[in-house]
Amino acid sequence: MIKKINAVHGMHDYIFPDTLLWQYVEDTIKSILNSYGYKEIKLPILEKSELFKKNIGENTDIIEKEMYNLCDRNGDNLTLRPEGTTGFIRAIVEHNLFYNKNKRFWYNGPMFRYERPQKGRYRQFNQIGIEVLGFESPYIDIEIIIITYNLWKKLNIIKNIFLEINSIGSLTDRKKYIKELIFFLKKNINSLDENCKKKIYTNPLRILDSKNKIVQQLLNKAPKLQNYLNDNSIKKFKELCKILSFMNINFVVNNNLVRGLDYYNDIVFEWKTNKIGSHKTICGGGRYDLLIKVMSNNKDINGIGCAIGLERLLLLIQNKQSIKIETEYFIDIYIAPLLKNKYIIQKIFFIGELIRKNFPLLRIVTSYVFKNLNKQIIQAVKQKARFILIIGQYEIMNNLIIIKDLHLKKQMIFSEQELIFKLKKIFKKY
Repeated sequence: MIKKINAVHGMHDYIFPDTLLWQYVEDTIKSILNSYGYKEIKLPILEKSELFKKNIGENTDIIEKEMYNLCDRNGDNLTLRPEGTTGFIRAIVEHNLFYNKNKRFWYNGPMFRYERPQKGRYRQFNQIGIEVLGFESPYIDIEIIIITYNLWKKLNIIKNIFLEINSIGSLTDRKKYIKELIFFLKKNINSLDENCKKKIYTNPLRILDSKNKIVQQLLNKAPKLQNYLNDNSIKKFKELCKILSFMNINFVVNNNLVRGLDYYNDIVFEWKTNKIGSHKTICGGGRYDLLIKVMSNNKDINGIGCAIGLERLLLLIQNKQSIKIETEYFIDIYIAPLLKNKYIIQKIFFIGELIRKNFPLLRIVTSYVFKNLNKQIIQAVKQKARFILIIGQYEIMNNLIIIKDLHLKKQMIFSEQELIFKLKKIFKKY
C-alpha cells in the first residue's frame, strides 16, 4: 500500500469556493493600489541567503531560527524569502531603478518562515507588499496609511481593526537609547523571562513588545525611546499625527512599537485586530532608509513600505462575515451533449466558442460525458449551473437550441441563428 503524503506542516491548500474570497480581496487591494498609481513588480521566491543575513539583522528571530535555507547543485546557499522588502531593494539596486519615473510599487506572493504554526500564522503565508522610494517627507507615510485605511473600509472591517504608530528615530538615536535600556534591564534582570534575558545584548528593542505581563509592567518604568529622538524625527512624527487626525483616522501612539526587523527607522505603524485571538497584526510597515543605504553603496534615498498578511486578513473577514461572495451559481451555462457523434461533438465546440467570443465574462462549462438529459441536469445542478444548453440529434437535425433555466425551471427553444440575440436578453448585465 502506498503511503499517503500530506502537505508540509504549516503549509495549506486553499480550495474553491474558498478561493473566491481570496480573489475578491486581492482584486480589491490591486484596484485601490492602481487608483493611487502603484505599479506591480514580480520578485523571485528564492534569493541568496546572504541577502537576508546581511540586511535583516543577525539577531532577529528570522535569521536565528526561522529561515528555510537550502543549497543548490552549484553549492550556492539559497533561502525561501521570509519577507519581501529586502528582495525588493535588491531588485531596485540590480536594475538601477532608483531614478525610474515610477516610485510606487506593489507585489504579491508567498513568504516562508519556520515557526510554530497557529491561527493566522503559517510556515508558508501570503503577503501583498507596498513599497515607495524617494520621498523624504512624512506625507508618503500618510498616503500608505490612508491606502490601507480605505482598504479596510472597502472590506467592511474598519470597526474591527485599529492603528498603532510610533517613531523609532534614527540609528544614532537608537544607539543612545539602547545603552540606557540595557543598563535598566540589567538592573532588573530578575523580572525578565528567559527569552527576554537572551535578548538583552543581542536585540534589546524586541523586549519592548514582549507579551509577558510582568515584563510589560517593568517596562512602564524603563527609559522611553521618544525621549532620545532627534528634532527632525519628532517634527515628522508630529506632522503625521496632525494629518491623520485631520483625515479622521483614529490611531494610538504605542511607544513600544519597534517592528521585528532591524532595518526600520523613524515612522513605523501596525494595523491590528483582537477579533482573531490575541492582538494580531494584519498589516505593518515603516521607513527603511538605512536598508537602502546599506544595500546601494551609500545612496541617500528614502524608502517606506508595508506588508498585508492575507491569511490573517481573510480570517478577520470570515470571522466578522464582512464580505459576502455570491455563490448561488458557479456556472452560467452548462453545455450538455446528449450523444457522442461527430456532428454533436463539432457543434458543442462551435457553440461554446461562439458564446465565449460574444460574452467573455460568462462562465461556460462543457460536459463531455454524453449521458442522457436527466443525468446531465443532475450534474449541472450539482455544479451550481444556472442554465443548461442541450445539444442532441434532434437539435442538430432541426437547427435548434434548447436552454433550460434550472432556477426558474423554464425552457426556451429557438433557432441556432437566434442564439446570441437570445443570450443578450437573458444576460442583460453583460
